[in-house]
Amino acid sequence: MTVHLEVAEGIGTLRLDRPPMNALDIATQDRLKELAEEATRRDDVRAVVIYGGEKVFAAGADIKEMQVMDHAAMIARARALQDSFTAVARIPKPVVAAVTGYALGGGCELALCADFRIAGENAKLGQPEILLGLIPGAGGTQRLSRLVGPSKAKDLIFTGRQVKADEALAIGLVDRVVPAAEVYEQAHAWAARLAKGPAIALRAAKEAIDTGLETDIETGLAVERNWFAGLFATEDRERGMRSFVEEGPGKAKFL
Repeated sequence: MTVHLEVAEGIGTLRLDRPPMNALDIATQDRLKELAEEATRRDDVRAVVIYGGEKVFAAGADIKEMQVMDHAAMIARARALQDSFTAVARIPKPVVAAVTGYALGGGCELALCADFRIAGENAKLGQPEILLGLIPGAGGTQRLSRLVGPSKAKDLIFTGRQVKADEALAIGLVDRVVPAAEVYEQAHAWAARLAKGPAIALRAAKEAIDTGLETDIETGLAVERNWFAGLFATEDRERGMRSFVEEGPGKAKFL
């Protein structure tokens, strides 16, 4: 298998394993969707880390596989390609990408599906599809522009250039840069902290933010309002407020 889901202590690690560059061929895309949906269903997964290993996150699609596909073949495949990445983006739990080495093309698009991105000092990110006479097809034109703004997204997509970790941090493409050897450890720590939080409230926060970015503010406020009121029916809300009153802020322990 080219992708594995490893679960321990509430953390599910989606581990890409297609050496040497973790090229995202069709089999890998389909497996990624399958495991993202499994991580969504499993109650023992409370947060997710996406990791490609110590040397490379994912260098992009399998170009040799794509080269032999014609227009009709890609029309038939394009929706499944997007759906595999959307399954990761829609995991209703905190998701962090641990990025080492190259995250290019589909690899960058996969990192964009996470809620938070921790990059190694050796990381290089980009959307080089234009150099193949293409555009990003797994969400890059949409998620990148929403993350870094349309002007910076157009710079990266129009030129196909790669950005090093420091520039990626400066433009908001990644959220933290650490020594390459510490990437997974720090991503796991971020996930572990949130895995101890109130699962339903975290799901609500993620859905409210993501939905709000995709719609008008009135619709976004309605989603927020409904989730906010609904959380008053949860045990976590009772536990959190009781702890605040009796012990002070930040001491609640959630199941």
